[in-house]
Amino acid sequence: MKKRLLIILSSLFVVVIVGLAFVGNYFYDQGIKRGTEVELHREDEAVNVVATDESQMLIDEANDWYDEQETEIIEMTTYDDLNLVAQFIEGDSDEAKAVILAHGFRNTSDNMGKLAKFYYDKGFDILIPDARGHGESEGDYIGYGWHDRHDYVDWIDVLIEGYRAEDIILHGNSMGAATVLMTSGEELPEQVKGIIADSGYSSVKDELAHQLNHIYGLPAFPLLEVTSVVTNIRAGYTLGEASAIDQLKQNELPLFIIHGDDDDLVPTEMAYEIAEATAGNYEMWIVPGAGHTKAFDNVTEEFYERVSHFINTVLDE
Repeated sequence: MKKRLLIILSSLFVVVIVGLAFVGNYFYDQGIKRGTEVELHREDEAVNVVATDESQMLIDEANDWYDEQETEIIEMTTYDDLNLVAQFIEGDSDEAKAVILAHGFRNTSDNMGKLAKFYYDKGFDILIPDARGHGESEGDYIGYGWHDRHDYVDWIDVLIEGYRAEDIILHGNSMGAATVLMTSGEELPEQVKGIIADSGYSSVKDELAHQLNHIYGLPAFPLLEVTSVVTNIRAGYTLGEASAIDQLKQNELPLFIIHGDDDDLVPTEMAYEIAEATAGNYEMWIVPGAGHTKAFDNVTEEFYERVSHFINTVLDE
């Protein structure tokens, strides 16, 4: 009887372990493996149709301008031997200012092109990398900003050593916002003057828990713990360690936080967690009626004014 019970329990244990391994790999493939088509939880479409005619005209002008640019292609080898690719637009100025624009989840550098004209008009050189696992860059997984933070330290060095940048702004959207927030906790050169984070998440684990709940109606535990183990084996990091909050505790740079108050892709409450975590000075703009990364689209003129004010302030300092 005991032997039979032991066999049954052992079999159940094996079934549970195999099942958890399957689940962990499934969610890894959905959210972290490169190239998987996954439908994220989205907010109501009505949230994102409030752009004025003036805003739409500015957006169209910015996109048309970017489409006409002959960008320089820059390549870089990472600490773990990946070849990363970025587009570079030289500014029409001798002020030695540069911005790095960081794109979002499963996007590419082209998705940040609409911001390029704004920075070009302000005299900035513009660097727009494809994150590891995206676009023309190598990598078979998405780092959600965690390993990318080391890449951004290297991109900063490229601007300083190769293009003599003296003032650098880091500006990211969504996953790109989390990337620049995570970068803020690294030892950065004095040329980096400020960070702009639009719709960034507090940590990868919290953001994936939010998505897991809304897409599948499932709790985070134990699914994310298992997925985290798989991620550590296959990509070299855990979901828990990939935290913008922890990195911000080391940040002393000025930070401008932008977030829509109707953002349901990255909950608006995360903006407040980010603000509370940073060790440096911050400004925060919670945009009424805006969904995920929609401040630029909905109120473009006000976006230009607020971002310009932040940039001018940190560069004057």
